[in-house]
Amino acid sequence: MHTIKISAIVGARPQFIKAAAVSRAIENFNSENKDVQLIERIIHTGQHYDENMSQVFFDQLNIPHPSVNLEVGSGSHGQQTGQMLEKIEAELLIEKPDIVMIYGDTNSTLAGAISAAKMHIPVAHVEAGLRSFNRRMPEEINRVVADHLSSLLFCPTDTSVKNLLNEGITKGVHQIGDVMYDSMLFNSKLAENSSDIMTRLELDAKSYYLATIHRAENTDDEQRFNNILTAFSKIDGIIILPMHPRTRKTLRNRPCSVDSNLRVIDPVPYLDMLVLETNASVILTDSGGVQKEAYWLGVPCITLRNETEWIELVEAGVNQIVGTDISRILNAIKQAESVTHRKLEQTSGLYGNGHSTEQILQIIAEYESA
Repeated sequence: MHTIKISAIVGARPQFIKAAAVSRAIENFNSENKDVQLIERIIHTGQHYDENMSQVFFDQLNIPHPSVNLEVGSGSHGQQTGQMLEKIEAELLIEKPDIVMIYGDTNSTLAGAISAAKMHIPVAHVEAGLRSFNRRMPEEINRVVADHLSSLLFCPTDTSVKNLLNEGITKGVHQIGDVMYDSMLFNSKLAENSSDIMTRLELDAKSYYLATIHRAENTDDEQRFNNILTAFSKIDGIIILPMHPRTRKTLRNRPCSVDSNLRVIDPVPYLDMLVLETNASVILTDSGGVQKEAYWLGVPCITLRNETEWIELVEAGVNQIVGTDISRILNAIKQAESVTHRKLEQTSGLYGNGHSTEQILQIIAEYESA
């Protein structure tokens, strides 16, 4: 029997969600294959260390608990990435995996890619090929470097494959759909049956807007952040804002007011977030993952950035890019109400068929067995 050792590097909320889907698929793969067995070891960098941003995801999503938590925590990009490089390298020297799996575009992604590549361990990048073409975004730097260091590049869309082609990357590229779609399909029914977030917050379906703000381009720029809050104050309706730690810090350190229609709550676990997204009338976000979840759940989305990696949703008319211009945000609210479920349904299938994880594992098995 051939065994393949996989070290998975995770550190932030979206990575936990994707890793959960892959871990479930590994269990199924091993039960169905006698000749090849996959052994997964999860390395948690500790990039997200708040319990509601980290530990609760492992508990709720039934992810195998990490073999190690590097407890890197917060810090500047250089400081955080440097500590991760040192600690990930030490773990890989001990484990000696056959392949290192990285997810998305965080500093954990970058550190995992560099550590493995320098040790000549093949890197598999889940969610490869995304580009905003904005190099001021730290996530964009992370994506580009990770992709150029990867041996297997698992792309969620045709556009992401084309982006890699434009950069001269063709070897090891696979369009397999979106792992987050796999996860959402699995967890949406579980969320509906187990979450009581609507009762706890005393909310009715479609009676509120849902907002998330976490990207540095918004939270670290005083004008952009104040514009968002000003726009929110002019929206006629309740806005629920689960507060990312970076946003909480920004609110605490800056003299900007929070209007009474904005209900700031603590970060919520994934299942609660799915329920809040499902029942929102409109979602306003700067998160890439939330943009897709809004689409899958049939909720119009307004993106508080100047660009998006998920251009398919903009082209389909279910996602509006408005930046942080107050009038554009308010106009987008009005337009979002005209986006019907019929239009959302007509664009279904943009991100695969919900079996991306199975394809990933089959490709890894064939790659390592070759």
